[in-house]
Amino acid sequence: MQDGLNQLLLKNPYIYAVFIVAFWCFVCFAISLFSGWLTLARRFRRQSEPYGDTKSAGPFFYTVYMRFWCHYNSVIRIVVAEDAVYLSVIFFFRFGHPPLRIPWNEIRISETKWFFRRCLVLTCGELECIPVRISVRMARNLGILERLPNEMLSNGTSPT
Repeated sequence: MQDGLNQLLLKNPYIYAVFIVAFWCFVCFAISLFSGWLTLARRFRRQSEPYGDTKSAGPFFYTVYMRFWCHYNSVIRIVVAEDAVYLSVIFFFRFGHPPLRIPWNEIRISETKWFFRRCLVLTCGELECIPVRISVRMARNLGILERLPNEMLSNGTSPT
C-alpha cells in the first residue's frame, strides 16, 4: 500500500500542489470561522462599493485582532465611509473571507487595553457581537476617533 502511494506521488507531482492549495484553503476557512469573519459575512457581505467621503488604512503595517486570539497582521484593508465600515483581506487569504460592509448603526465603539496598548474595539453586529480591535493610530488615520462621544475623547483618546 505504501509503495503504491509513493509511486503515485512520484508519477504525479501535481498532487503536492493540490494538497498544499487544499490545506491553505482549509486554514483560511478555519481562521475565518474562529475569528468571526464568517459569522459577520452571513449578514454583512459587501454588496456595494463605498461612497461619499472615504478614508482607508491597510492592509500593510496594521494589525487587526478579532475574537479567540485571531489576528490579521498586514492582510486587512479597512475603509471608513459615511454609511459603513468596509473590511476586506488580500487575495491570498480571501477564501472564507468575503469582503464585508458593516453599517455604522451595527457598530459599537469602546476603548480597551490589549497587551498593554490602548486600542479601540469595534463590536460589529447587534446580534453577532464580534469584536474588531484596532490600534488608536489606525482609528485616528481612519477618522473613527471623530465618531466617538465627547466623554470618551476627554478620557484620553484624543484625536491629536
